Amino acid sequence: MSFYFWKPYVSAAERRKKAQKAAARVKKTGGDLSPITGCRGAIARTFWGKAWCESLERYSDYANRLPRGRTYVRNGSVIDLKITEGEVQARVVGSSLYKVSVTIVAVPKKQWRSISDDCAGSIDSLVELLQGKLSKAVMQRICMPNTGLFPAPKEIEFSCSCPDWAVMCKHVAAVLYGVGARLDERPELIFTLRGVDAKELITQAGAGFPKSKSGPTARKVLDDGLLAEVFGIEMAISFPAAKAAATPQSSTAPKGTKRLDTAADTRIRRVLTGGKTDAIKKTGAAVKLVKAKVPAQSSTSPPKSTTRKAKAGSATTVQERKAASRRQVSGQLAKKKSR
Repeated sequence: MSFYFWKPYVSAAERRKKAQKAAARVKKTGGDLSPITGCRGAIARTFWGKAWCESLERYSDYANRLPRGRTYVRNGSVIDLKITEGEVQARVVGSSLYKVSVTIVAVPKKQWRSISDDCAGSIDSLVELLQGKLSKAVMQRICMPNTGLFPAPKEIEFSCSCPDWAVMCKHVAAVLYGVGARLDERPELIFTLRGVDAKELITQAGAGFPKSKSGPTARKVLDDGLLAEVFGIEMAISFPAAKAAATPQSSTAPKGTKRLDTAADTRIRRVLTGGKTDAIKKTGAAVKLVKAKVPAQSSTSPPKSTTRKAKAGSATTVQERKAASRRQVSGQLAKKKSR
């Protein structure tokens, strides 16, 4: 001690050597250490590490106490720091080797649910979340003071084995800064420390989009019978629902029917002629003949029982119609080529 009761100055190099010797003694006894590597300049360099340090420095309770721990972190005096759910256990080398314990309460369920709801549909990848590469609005919501992921002073309790009477000694301050440096290496530990699962933010990614309840409109559905006759494809006949069958049909065709038929005709002509404009106009008559052969679907439900003879007759009629349709289309195409 000097005349003014201040301890003599200890250089950074001497502090590093002292920390290394203390770590070596602990390892000889079989202790498992996870040290914070000494550094120069900024203690935290990634998004989560910086956000942690800035969150602590934002509170006036810590503003005048945290700076005392920066030197300890930069000198490598924090020889051990382990983060588990709701707790940080560390060892800091000062005049002696001190044990520091920091307890942080878990995020309240209501608060975590609010964070998940606000971020729903904005987080697609856990990797991007841990790297802090999401939109600025999302990251600001997660780091929001008092309602975000980082703890407030009232949610933190700490203790140190040193004889310092201060509420927050320099060893505790060093540990809190050490947490920021550790988040640079393993950002997922912030979720472990606050007792929440980061994957829950990913599972909520699709919650912000409404589900579609409507199916395709009638104008976008092609007639099954027309496709079966032209291309010779066996199409399953779908009968209307009972509710639709009970509804009386209107005597007049709905608006837009003529336009839809024209669009369907053009689409079929393009398929038959390979998309050539001149050939499309010449095959118009063939398409009309094919449409004339298509049987109209019954609006009433089919009979519950039919005889084998009736089934065989209907199958023969369908095959004959298919053959006639093919012959008519082939004839029109042959005439077109001969011209």
